Amino acid sequence: METVTIKDIAKALNLSTSTVSRALRGSYEINAETKRLVMEYAEKVNYSPNPIALSLKENKSRAIGVIVPEIANNFFSQAINGIEDVANKRGYHVVIFQSHESYQREITNIQHIIARKVDGLLISLSGQTNDVSHLQEIQLKKLPLVLFDRVSDKIDAHKVVADNFDGAFKATEHLILSGRRRIAHITSPSLLSITKERLMGYQAALEKYQIPYDESLVKYCGFEPEEAKNLIFNLINEQKPDAIFTTSDRLALDCFSAVKEQEILIPEELSFIGFTNLKVAHLLAPSLSTIVQPAFEIGQTAAELLLDSIERKQNNIEQFRTIKIPTEMVVRKSSEI
Repeated sequence: METVTIKDIAKALNLSTSTVSRALRGSYEINAETKRLVMEYAEKVNYSPNPIALSLKENKSRAIGVIVPEIANNFFSQAINGIEDVANKRGYHVVIFQSHESYQREITNIQHIIARKVDGLLISLSGQTNDVSHLQEIQLKKLPLVLFDRVSDKIDAHKVVADNFDGAFKATEHLILSGRRRIAHITSPSLLSITKERLMGYQAALEKYQIPYDESLVKYCGFEPEEAKNLIFNLINEQKPDAIFTTSDRLALDCFSAVKEQEILIPEELSFIGFTNLKVAHLLAPSLSTIVQPAFEIGQTAAELLLDSIERKQNNIEQFRTIKIPTEMVVRKSSEI
């Protein structure tokens, strides 16, 4: 079977090769109808881009770098799926690194990524990252950059996040409307943007229903399961909450397990809701109520922003955007009224 080339597609559709090439990359310069015609024909004839030829022709690697705290985290694995979905369709490869929640490792990852001469970088910050000068240096090198999920307000760049405030507000309001008043909030390290945004949503819901904010019911937790377990044991014995709202899938599982170990009835004695992308939430006993993060869509959106930045000619006048993707509340038995 002969390999179909861009020239073949251009000849069949009576278009220039440059128009077909840009349409296949999803370039903003090509109108939607032309893109549709090119993509449909390319699919019909099983066209597959040659990344080596493209990189030589365009003086680009046709690869993007991705740094996440941990691939094993279901949220990040789904976000990577979304990134790869977009990148592959547009003829790019994805190079993935893990920071393992380490600021120093994040810096080392970036050094490796730059050495690989990728065309752009997607990053979700580690739990230790406060100084973002390493990212500002990337921008000085004119390397396109997009932050997703865990971002920083100390840097001007494209950012893609879940609507953390609204999700946390909905979770807390749901617990309040089910009759709960001593609602504990178990959350991530205070440096993270998601921690701050979800805490604000939690506080706003309490304020709306005139429930005093009790700082002793808010607990910050690191990344070790044993830390979460001990925190829950102390919280239950000392503060006696009637509901718990956790802020990540890791904390949701660790805290849920600790509560069950205490033989506390859920939801009769303690309501429980997570903020998570956990795929097994419905399999827990009782099934776990949760705010679902659209991880795949966040990954797709972040990749589209990055690739558009890479392919746009006038990078110097680009307007940075922060895109918030809506969350969804799924109520199950752990918080039923």
